[in-house]
Amino acid sequence: MFTGLVEEAGTIEQIRPAEKSIELLVRTARCARGLRVGDSMAVNGCCLTVVKLASHRSHKFVRFDLLKETWQRTNLQFARRGSLVNLERPLRADGRLGGHFVTGHIDGVGKIGRGELAGQDHVLEIAAAPQIMRYVVFKGSIAVDGISLTVAGVRPRSFRVWIIPHTLQVTNLRERKIGDRVNLEADMVGKYVEKFVRPSVR
Repeated sequence: MFTGLVEEAGTIEQIRPAEKSIELLVRTARCARGLRVGDSMAVNGCCLTVVKLASHRSHKFVRFDLLKETWQRTNLQFARRGSLVNLERPLRADGRLGGHFVTGHIDGVGKIGRGELAGQDHVLEIAAAPQIMRYVVFKGSIAVDGISLTVAGVRPRSFRVWIIPHTLQVTNLRERKIGDRVNLEADMVGKYVEKFVRPSVR
């Protein structure tokens, strides 16, 4: 379980196909502290398992194995060496929940359709598929590349979010542009509510 509060933007060092998976190597600083093989980490909001740790000089490297399902469902398929990825370690049982409950299970990929300045803040409009938009509500929560954001506006095929300067500086949003793909995870509360109120099929 994660909170959507990104700890740092790591850098992709390598992506390469392996025999049974796609190997992803990420350079990190803060998130490597206390990390062990077998631990989970959210990479652009996608929950991945650490399979190897390494260090070289002052740099720390974390390797993940991506399955085909993960590759096809997330925007990691568009990442390249040097791309920034948002990193977050799992929420501790005694930790503070500052964002919202994020599972790390990506619902789909959205597309940045518009961006503009609003004072010191940025406003992004993101297009998403109907199966994601059904859970997007005004003033509700959504994870965009693993970032917990509040929905500032909803249209039939897109939604808007406000990005404060701090979020822009510490996440990969600082290199995002119009047309880029972002991982989306809708608030899990809405999914459970839908499940409970939907008539049972017998």
